[in-house]
Amino acid sequence: MLQTLRSKILFYLVLISMIGILIVSFFIQYGFEESFSSYLDRNREKKIDRIITEIEKDYKKNGHFTSNPVFGLLHEHAMTDQLYFQLYDRLGQMQMDSSNIRGMLNSLGLTEPAPAGEEWHSKSYLLKVDNKIVGKLVAIYPKGLIDDEYTFIQTIQLYIYAAVCLTIVLAIIFSMLFSKKLTFGLKKLSFAAGELQQHNLNIRIPLSGLPTEVKQLAISFNNLAESLAREEMLRKHFTGDLAHELRTPLATLRSQIEAFQDGIWEPTPKRLETTHEELMRLVRLVNELEKLLAAENPQIKLEKIELDAGSVLAALWEMFMPLFKEKGVHLHIGEPAQEELFEADKDRLMQILSNILNNALKYTPEGKNVTISVQTEKEGYVGFQIQDEGSGMAEDDIPHIFERFYRGDKSRDRKTGGVGIGLSIVKALMDAHKGVIKVKSRINKGTSVTLWFPKDE
Repeated sequence: MLQTLRSKILFYLVLISMIGILIVSFFIQYGFEESFSSYLDRNREKKIDRIITEIEKDYKKNGHFTSNPVFGLLHEHAMTDQLYFQLYDRLGQMQMDSSNIRGMLNSLGLTEPAPAGEEWHSKSYLLKVDNKIVGKLVAIYPKGLIDDEYTFIQTIQLYIYAAVCLTIVLAIIFSMLFSKKLTFGLKKLSFAAGELQQHNLNIRIPLSGLPTEVKQLAISFNNLAESLAREEMLRKHFTGDLAHELRTPLATLRSQIEAFQDGIWEPTPKRLETTHEELMRLVRLVNELEKLLAAENPQIKLEKIELDAGSVLAALWEMFMPLFKEKGVHLHIGEPAQEELFEADKDRLMQILSNILNNALKYTPEGKNVTISVQTEKEGYVGFQIQDEGSGMAEDDIPHIFERFYRGDKSRDRKTGGVGIGLSIVKALMDAHKGVIKVKSRINKGTSVTLWFPKDE
C-alpha cells in the first residue's frame, strides 16, 4: 500500500481535504448552534420583558394583580413557547401559575410527553411600580431546544452532513484527477528514461499539458537526449574519420612494402623517403590523438600563473616570425596600450595560440597578412584576436570546426598535412581555462578567431 507516487499523493490529498472539511464543518455547526442558542435566549428575554411590562402596567392601573389580560399572555406563551410563569405578590402569595397548563395538555394527549431526564431552568424577576416592589415573576422553561427549534437544528445539521459528504466525494474525485495529471508527466519521463536506457536516442517527451515543474524536468531530459544523440553521432563520425585517416597511410605503406617484397620496386632512397613520409603521417596522427585525449581529460591540472598579454605576443613573434617569413606571409603584432594581466597555464596557452596561428599560416596565401592583437572589450577577460586574409570558411561550417576530424573542405587538410584534430585540442584547453572562443569567417575574405581568457577565477 502507498508504494507508488500517485497513491501517496492521492492519500495525502484526500487526508488533508477530509481533515480540513471536518474542521470547517465542526466550526460551522458549533458556531451556528451557539449563535442560534444566543438568538433564542435573547428572544426569550424580550418575551419575558414584555410580560413584566404588561404586569406592571396592569398593577399600576388597577392597584392589584388582575387576570385579564395578563393571564391570557401567560397562557399564550405556555401553549406556544413552553415558557411558563408563576406570579407572586409582595407577600409571596401565588397569584397566577401557567406551569400547570403543560400537565393538563399532557393528560389530554395534546402535547408530547416530557422526555425522561429533561431539565428545566427557572429565573426570577422583581416587579416594581413607582420604585416599589409589588411582587415577583418566575419564568420556567426547558433547558435546551424544544419542538420546532430542535427540528430546525436537525435540518441544518442534515444539510451540513450532506455538504460534508458531497465535499468529501468531490475532494476524492479531484484528488484522483490531480494525482493522475501530476504523475502522468512523471510516467512519461520514466518511460522515456527506459527508452533512453535501451539506446533509443530519438525519444523525446512532449511538453504539452505538463505542469511547469515537470515541464522543466522534461526539457532537461530532452536536452540530455539531444546531447547524447549528438555525442553518439560524433562518436560514429570520429570512428569513421579515424578509420579513414588510418586507412590511407596504411594502404600506401602496405602497397609499397609488398612492392619491395615482390621485387617490383627497388628500395631506392626516394621510395624509402616516400614510405617514411607515410609512416610519419601515422606518427603525427597518434601524437595528435594523444594530445587531444590529454586536453579532454576532465582531471587535467593547469599550472596557472599571472601572465602579461604583451609578453605573450612577443614570445609568439619570436616563435613564428621565421615560419611566416619563409612562406612570404606578413605577421603583424598589435601591442596593447598598457599592461594586461591574466591567469593561465603558460604552456597550454602557447599550445592554443600556436595551433590557431599555424592554421592561419596554412590557409593564408603568400603576400597576404595575419594579425594578432590583444582585446579588452569583454569585462573580466583578456582576449587574443588572430585575423588572417586566407581562404575563409562557410558560415555553416563554423559551429563544427572544433569537432574531431571535421573538414569544411574535404581535401584541404590533406594538402596542408593536417589531421583535423588541432582545433579540437584548442576547444578542450579553452574549456579547461573556462575561456570563450568566438569565430567569424567569410569565404575568400579570411577568418577572425578571438580567444577570451578570464583575468582571474
